[in-house]
Amino acid sequence: MSDFADIEFEIDDPVALIRLNRPQRLNAFTYDTLAEIRSAVDTAAADPRVVGIIITGNGRAFSAGLDMATLAAVTEAGSSGAMRDPDALPGLFSYLLEVPKPVIAAVNGVAAGGGLILALASDLRFASEAATFTTVFSRRGLIAEHGSSWLLPRLVGTGHALDLLWSSTRIDAQRACELGLVERVVAPDALLASARAYVEDLAANVAPATLAETKRLVYRHAGCDVRTALEEAHEAQERFVAGADAREGALSLLEKRPPKFRRVP
Repeated sequence: MSDFADIEFEIDDPVALIRLNRPQRLNAFTYDTLAEIRSAVDTAAADPRVVGIIITGNGRAFSAGLDMATLAAVTEAGSSGAMRDPDALPGLFSYLLEVPKPVIAAVNGVAAGGGLILALASDLRFASEAATFTTVFSRRGLIAEHGSSWLLPRLVGTGHALDLLWSSTRIDAQRACELGLVERVVAPDALLASARAYVEDLAANVAPATLAETKRLVYRHAGCDVRTALEEAHEAQERFVAGADAREGALSLLEKRPPKFRRVP
């Protein structure tokens, strides 16, 4: 268990688990919370024991977004006031797209505003039957913030994305699954076990290096023409087919045993 104030963080091979831990504030984000999440993710990404990262919330919310005091300060100032690395992607949680490991949002309750952004920026979304989702931004005089105009249409399509972004309609987990916003809906008490089982299956059967490369290619190719995408995929394929993981994958099949792939940071 971690020494963080706003989150709980633990690594239990092959999973790194981040729990948002401000339940009395519906796990709303302060600047300190955002910094702690980033620190935990960076630690998990660098640890070879970790195959996948799961993010969830304590209490009845996943996250209600920015804490009201933080939001008020931002709107009063007219800017977040944060210094940005010009080489980094802008927006809350955009760095998750570049983490070379699967990131699963285990959405246990309401995901609103920035909380929804955290779920969108994760690679997969497992939802409790008690989960709900809303963009909120339009009802605060704000636009589709933090990359949601890029992320949401790719999950649910342009029309559904515009509907959710314009109306800020709150939808339940089943509707979110029907739209393609989430990949799994499970009973509340099975949420973390389901997400953990998914990571454990990856750890047992899939090479971590191939997880990283596949994630890179998928996000990279979302903005590429088909020729560029096929050329890059072919180059990656040539590298991997000659690598140790491909040899181990073939041997494990021939020898009828589980593969023993290398763990990588």
